[in-house]
Amino acid sequence: MRLIRGFLFAVLSTLLSFSVFAQAQDSVAIAPRDSVTPKKTKVFLEHANTLSFDKERNADAQVLTGDVCFRHDSSYMYCDSAYFFEATNSLEAFSNVRMEQGDTLFVYGNYLFYDGDSQIAYLRENVRMENGQVTLFTDSLNYERIVDIGYYFEGGLIVDSLNQLSSFYGQYSPSTKWAFFNDSVRLENEKFTLYSDTLHYNTDSKIATILGPSVIESDSGTVHSSRGWYDTVNNTAVLLDRSHLVSGNRILTGDSLFYDRGNGFGEAFGDMDLRDTAQHVTLEGEYGFYNERTGYAFATDSARFLEYSQGDTLYLHADTLRMVPVDSTYREIKAYYGVRFYRTDLQGVCDSMQFNTKDSVLYMFKDPIVWNEQYQIYGDTILVFMNDSAIDYAHVRQFAFAIQQVDSVSYNQLKGNDLKAYFEGRSVERIDVSGNAESIFFPLEKDSSMVGMNETKSGYLSIWLKENKLDKLKIWPSPTGTMTPIPDLKPEQRYLKDFYWFDYIRPKNKEDIYQVIKRKVQDAPKRSNKFVH
Repeated sequence: MRLIRGFLFAVLSTLLSFSVFAQAQDSVAIAPRDSVTPKKTKVFLEHANTLSFDKERNADAQVLTGDVCFRHDSSYMYCDSAYFFEATNSLEAFSNVRMEQGDTLFVYGNYLFYDGDSQIAYLRENVRMENGQVTLFTDSLNYERIVDIGYYFEGGLIVDSLNQLSSFYGQYSPSTKWAFFNDSVRLENEKFTLYSDTLHYNTDSKIATILGPSVIESDSGTVHSSRGWYDTVNNTAVLLDRSHLVSGNRILTGDSLFYDRGNGFGEAFGDMDLRDTAQHVTLEGEYGFYNERTGYAFATDSARFLEYSQGDTLYLHADTLRMVPVDSTYREIKAYYGVRFYRTDLQGVCDSMQFNTKDSVLYMFKDPIVWNEQYQIYGDTILVFMNDSAIDYAHVRQFAFAIQQVDSVSYNQLKGNDLKAYFEGRSVERIDVSGNAESIFFPLEKDSSMVGMNETKSGYLSIWLKENKLDKLKIWPSPTGTMTPIPDLKPEQRYLKDFYWFDYIRPKNKEDIYQVIKRKVQDAPKRSNKFVH
């Protein structure tokens, strides 16, 4: 369904681009053009109460007063008084001016100059053009009858049954119902206000076409765009050119956005970025969805989650990422399939993962592995407990295995039913193992030489580390152990059962989280396939 919707959105965006271009071309034609040569017809005086001539003031004009009416083709012009220049086929009308064209267009004003040859009417002072449910208000309006366009250039306002639009320059075509606005544009609706540099608007469909830098403000949020359209009836929008939606502390950005204000959600197509400036987290992907009412968010296709509240950014990638609100402050981050994350002090992989911002716990499921410096920990399920974005401790449940690399062939190992690794700063400080605790250590002399391998078994085990080296070891109760000199070691003795060294799939940097690396079947003695896909 998402792919179909994405395809339809791409087609719609392309059609919109052509539509915007066509409308822009039409808007050029709206302006007065000398190339238009109208068929010349005469302006007729229908009636007036008095007619006189004033040779001193204007010898070419007929002076008309009282219930004056002119006709030009199908257009009628009324006023209280007028000058009629029959020789030039033009007139000047004063006071209570009214133009009527058919039964759909009425224009009012205090003054009118009409040129019958060009069929252009120049109306001034308290001008009002009425066309059905659409009314245009301005103090200066030129109306071209041939192209059926009225335009103002010193500020004006157009009102229909749903919206009110104002600008410094504007054009309106009664026949096509298209209006063009430029410079200080403002569209006011009872649910939002749109500010723009350039805007087209259809008074029939109530669709506003955005052609310049624009801002849409409402109680639910703010939209920034420079190209797209807004359906003011259905409260939906298609926005292009890296538009973004601001809702509270969250900002949704994409190459293209579909915004349904009525239902409170937005969809982003191409390089989606959802940023929470309060929680210092970002959700990214090639496709994203955000519900501004519930706070739910979804991302897929190169999806990535960033957490940067304490300066050390966590970069997390999965096939699908979800942000699910817990309450107004906290949320759960859920990652599905092929999870890989990187932070300078911690890296990890697993099949699926969940992070709760309320208790700051990272849950890793199905073949989880984490790394810290030269330590590797894996098991059935891993929980990483955070404290102000710093790692407090990691808890591996049911089955646990911790490894520290000593050299290319030697590894310190801890294994048991349950394991907790406690951190101090960025390093592991202590590890506790509970239930069937087993260990292999390669103690180092002061000169860093290795004399043997120490293997132990017990119920419980704790080690303390200092500068990533074994400082103290505690084993209880009834521990057993052996010390085997290095020359006497057989290869299969070096590893506990279920040992794997997965360094080759470890994320090395923030870009490495996108790598797809399959785990290999290894041939070390006594190893199961528990962690091999």
